[in-house]
Amino acid sequence: MVLLDELRVTMSDYRKDLKELYEVLGIEKAQARYDALQKQVADPDFYSDLENSQKVLQEVKSLENRIEKYQKMEETLDDILTLIELTMEEGEEESNAELNEEADKFVKELESLKLASLLTGEYDSSNAILTFHAGAGGTEAQDWAEMLYRMYNRWAERHNFKAELLDYLDGDEAGLKSASIMISGDNAYGFLKSESGVHRLVRVSPFDSSGRRHTSFAALEVMPEIDDSMEVDIRPEDIKMDVFRASGAGGQHINKTSSAVRLTHLPTGIVVSCQTQRSQYQNKDYAMKMLRAKLVEIKEREHLDKIADIKGVQKEIAWGAQIRSYVFMPYTLVKDHRTGFENGNIQAVMDGDLDGFINAYLKALSSGTLQK
Repeated sequence: MVLLDELRVTMSDYRKDLKELYEVLGIEKAQARYDALQKQVADPDFYSDLENSQKVLQEVKSLENRIEKYQKMEETLDDILTLIELTMEEGEEESNAELNEEADKFVKELESLKLASLLTGEYDSSNAILTFHAGAGGTEAQDWAEMLYRMYNRWAERHNFKAELLDYLDGDEAGLKSASIMISGDNAYGFLKSESGVHRLVRVSPFDSSGRRHTSFAALEVMPEIDDSMEVDIRPEDIKMDVFRASGAGGQHINKTSSAVRLTHLPTGIVVSCQTQRSQYQNKDYAMKMLRAKLVEIKEREHLDKIADIKGVQKEIAWGAQIRSYVFMPYTLVKDHRTGFENGNIQAVMDGDLDGFINAYLKALSSGTLQK
């Protein structure tokens, strides 16, 4: 067991970390902004402009979360130090299991908050749009794409984020050919941007009667949801719209009318579709969000001045460099090829335990050892 006096010194040192975090998170400015917005919310005419009121309320919630998380860390540290003092007064010299557990929990939460403070990119606080594509290889690759789809839905559940299905195209025999989901939550894009790229699977295929080992690939695109207030120059004449009957996962979404929408951006050939909403208008609205997000993401990635400069770039980013391997056979290991981070518990990873990979990426990015 750790000596209580040592634990007290160790935990007291974390006050410096909290002070630095206070500055990095801009808690003082956040509190001032929060108070100003609350006055707006209290105005009797606040809800007369629904679009603006929704944006304000979203910002209020984001600021509230940031302030509350920091305040909770301060309170937790005070409680731990008080508990240590009381235990020492009772004549105890060594820490107990409860104290050690609380201290470990505090350190982990502090590390998570520190990592969140690294998310300073223009779109890091945005929601994330994830699009899955099965690689060549038929059923095996399509099944792998569905496994990834499930994995990121589980990750969203672990973090109390909302995952909303936008588009889903069934595989020929199993799995999926392509799918898109919107993951909504504080800093969703900031955390998930590290997941964009090609994911490689090595396993004994359940679709191979000979029990041979197969290697399959699936690609994931991660884009930020672009706020309507941001001007994105997409000319109406550059968009071709097709409507069709919805199909695929979630039978309750299948319509008897042609409500599903497919948009093609003619200058670049980029295609997006949405079929899960109730009306053609809603599907078109979501498809436009996806198109805006994809164009802005490419523009930022390629350091272009204008959306009009994008010419065929989508083919390059759709099948970017392999970022991670998931090996089920002859051993079990998930390894990220950019950071070197590994996890031998492959089942936990497939159940959404991705934080180790995400954190390693953010640390490497902030230290300058990794390029965006």
